[in-house]
Amino acid sequence: MKPTLLVLAAGMGSRYGGQKQTDAFGPSGETITDYSIYDSLKAGFGKIVFVISPKMEEEFNSSYLKRFPAGLEVEYVIQDVRNVPEGFTVPEDRVKPWGTAHAVLMAKDVIREPFAVINADDFYGRESYKIIHDFLMTSKPGAHAVVGYTLSKTVSEHGSVARGVCETDENSFLTEIVERTKIFYKGGRIYHENEDGSQLDLGPETKVSMNLFGFMPDVFEKMDAQFREYIASHINSPKAEFFIPIVADKLIRSDEGSFKVLGTPESWFGVTYQDDRPHVLSMIKRLVDNGTYPTPLWK
Repeated sequence: MKPTLLVLAAGMGSRYGGQKQTDAFGPSGETITDYSIYDSLKAGFGKIVFVISPKMEEEFNSSYLKRFPAGLEVEYVIQDVRNVPEGFTVPEDRVKPWGTAHAVLMAKDVIREPFAVINADDFYGRESYKIIHDFLMTSKPGAHAVVGYTLSKTVSEHGSVARGVCETDENSFLTEIVERTKIFYKGGRIYHENEDGSQLDLGPETKVSMNLFGFMPDVFEKMDAQFREYIASHINSPKAEFFIPIVADKLIRSDEGSFKVLGTPESWFGVTYQDDRPHVLSMIKRLVDNGTYPTPLWK
């Protein structure tokens, strides 16, 4: 059974200033996600599942889905801020989505096979999909993975970013993953600002998660139980988010799951801010010009 690619496309894009998930970056109107799907199919993935927001559904059905080749299995699910376990009521003024792990959880009824998770607005590189595909094809329940990228290759020059900082043992298994939500350049160095305003100097070679995870389908049951605990403590916190690294960290600490950190020779790039857009356009143009991708991508 071929693994599935789960594309997280429901983010609000407030720092970017628009719906970057459907913004065109390729010469024939391709999105970053189009290139990710193309690479995943080349690597051996068999199905694509999108997680989208309610306001994206009409455009998604009317135009975006029609670009893909006939025969490609594509589904989508909705991440709604009010989709929480029975017994909880979301405050009326809550607009922020519940985070990446909540987005993954929305797909529990349509995915039965091993699957990889990506962000719609991140470019991961074709070899990374091959690496995670090969892991998923040979893994067992409870054995998951994350592709680790070098921090210095993932930080924007135009503002702060969030990254899952990875710590590993001697066998490259994740021992801890901490979501650092405000990482930025200052004076040629990379720092994280803590909630109390203090700053932590992060080494440029630090391994970080860019949300390219590989999961066995048994993770849904454990993720659902964790979200119930999380929502009980955070239902009235307007900015609280249930991140994938939170799930990974708890699975590791409880010995309910392991995460292999898979190295990749690929470089990552993405669009957090509008000022990141020219760099992404340039990188994709280079890949089209050297023949890595055809144009148009979908014929």
